[in-house]
Amino acid sequence: MVHKRTNGILPLLLALLFLSSLSVVMAQDSAPAPASPLIQALNETKLDLNVRYRYELVDDEGFARDANASTLRTAAGFTTGKFHDFFTRMQVQDVREIGLDDFNDGTDRNPARAQFPSVTDPEETDLLEAYLGYTGLENTTMKLGRQIITYREAPNHRFIGTVLWRQNWQNHDAFTLVNTSLPNTILSYAYSWNVNRIFTEEAVNRVRANFDSNSHFMNLEYKGFKYGVLEAYGYLLDFDNSPTTSTTTFGARFSGSTATAAATNAKILYALENARQDDYADNPASIDEHYFLGEIGASFAPGHGVDSLTVKFDYELLSGDGTASFNTPLATLHSYQGWADRFLTTPVNGLQDIYVTGSAVFMGINLSLIYHDLSSDNRDYDYGTEIDVQATKALNKNFTVGLKYADYDADTNTLNTGATALDVSKFWAWLQFAY
Repeated sequence: MVHKRTNGILPLLLALLFLSSLSVVMAQDSAPAPASPLIQALNETKLDLNVRYRYELVDDEGFARDANASTLRTAAGFTTGKFHDFFTRMQVQDVREIGLDDFNDGTDRNPARAQFPSVTDPEETDLLEAYLGYTGLENTTMKLGRQIITYREAPNHRFIGTVLWRQNWQNHDAFTLVNTSLPNTILSYAYSWNVNRIFTEEAVNRVRANFDSNSHFMNLEYKGFKYGVLEAYGYLLDFDNSPTTSTTTFGARFSGSTATAAATNAKILYALENARQDDYADNPASIDEHYFLGEIGASFAPGHGVDSLTVKFDYELLSGDGTASFNTPLATLHSYQGWADRFLTTPVNGLQDIYVTGSAVFMGINLSLIYHDLSSDNRDYDYGTEIDVQATKALNKNFTVGLKYADYDADTNTLNTGATALDVSKFWAWLQFAY
């Protein structure tokens, strides 16, 4: 199948559409008059700005030298009001190196950086969003153009996400439709013809190139149950330039919480999810893998300066048979299997992750502590353990600061080979402004 990439055309057309709209406004008579629908739509335009500076240190056993990265992410955009049920959204994203650049940015554009561990924040200026939206059909929103696609609250993007931890975010050139006609139900569909990945279009390593896509996403969310939310989904990934990544995934998830006695101010938390993955389109492999998640936990507000306290126990399985494994190439993978990012690709022997999460809000500081015990699905051996710690604090409504640390301790058994057999620790410090 021949699939032409058109990711640069729609943003340009939308930009021209917006500029032509501005020219119409500027040509209006300056005398006071009732606002036309176009002027009203432009007057209702909302601006947004997000700036994040981050320092990252990586100590990887596989490299003689540490990585030190100092980067600045700036994202500025606007969303217009509606004009005859149409609206436009645009956002530009820019990533710059600030001082320290002793790291491999993942693009292989500078071979000298191969001596450093990876910090996948390459310099880039690009359109993050540029789409035309339409709400003229009852209970329906449609978007055409470059856009962000997710189906769960950040950062829990298990299958489709933005990779929002990295400075360059993932987006799609796509058509999306969301309908809420049925009670308590959100129906979503997307067709993606290009996936703009975090490595940029200029990545020399073509394995990390944007996905030339012919993919369909379907998601249903039902909130009519008293004790939780039911989600069903089907993701048909067809990548012309990465056929071994082409799969179908169908699954369902139920998650929610139940209040205990009012006097304790506590809730029981739970989630259960199962999915199956098969090869699709031109994938030469034979894939028949599955995914499972079970979660139980509790949250309460103990007081005495502790606004909330949550403890969760999880078991997550991504199966593998020694040849193929369950993978989620469009996910925000940093959120799963440890922040040290040793498992961005599921090993062929699969992955079992037993983890405990403790989080609290103490005197306005958000604290998290996670312990992972990671092992294979096939052949039953250990990969290692990981401890993750994070602290963030909102200084005011615009500024947030954060510190974060991840330490992966690899098991030394003879079956554990490759990157999962190497220790790694990472440290981050950041300051973020959002408007």
